[in-house]
Amino acid sequence: MIGLIISIIIVGIIAGALARLIVPGKQDMSIGMTLLLGIVGSFVGGFLGFLIFQRDATDGFLQPAGIIGSVIGAIIVLLLWTRFGKRRATRT
Repeated sequence: MIGLIISIIIVGIIAGALARLIVPGKQDMSIGMTLLLGIVGSFVGGFLGFLIFQRDATDGFLQPAGIIGSVIGAIIVLLLWTRFGKRRATRT
């Protein structure tokens, strides 16, 4: 169980950081938000992969396709965040 949590954190940091490097523009996010971005992106990528290919992660969690799916999911979440997340700006 501890190994699963550690692997989710590591993949989350890697996926979130790669998504932030790939998406152009400045994102004001901390390391914790980057981790959360990667974890949410992993779930989005896994869900989209299941919808498209109708397969689950039966061979383990640390597969190259799973990491690529996590990065793609994190990019999708980051693009949505930059598009719709900035609407909370205050007027001065």
